[in-house]
Amino acid sequence: MGCAWVLRLSHRSAKALRRMGGKDRRLVASALGQIEQNPFRGDVRRLVGRPSTLRHRVGNWRIFVQVDTDKLVIDVTAIERRTSTTYKRR
Repeated sequence: MGCAWVLRLSHRSAKALRRMGGKDRRLVASALGQIEQNPFRGDVRRLVGRPSTLRHRVGNWRIFVQVDTDKLVIDVTAIERRTSTTYKRR
């Protein structure tokens, strides 16, 4: 049996999820479930200059998370549609 990770959505992430259209919401919600099972699997990259922040790519969406491996906590800090400025704000 694997580790039991805890996934926590920031207010900003929850709001972004609520505002998405149905298809995108289902896609991102499914990805969040997979991230909760294993935050290091899938299309994941560490952000340059921010080694504690991971980026998960889900279609045109990016899910930004911070992982605490000691406490087994995944904090979803943002969910954003990929644009030319998505990573400049990080």
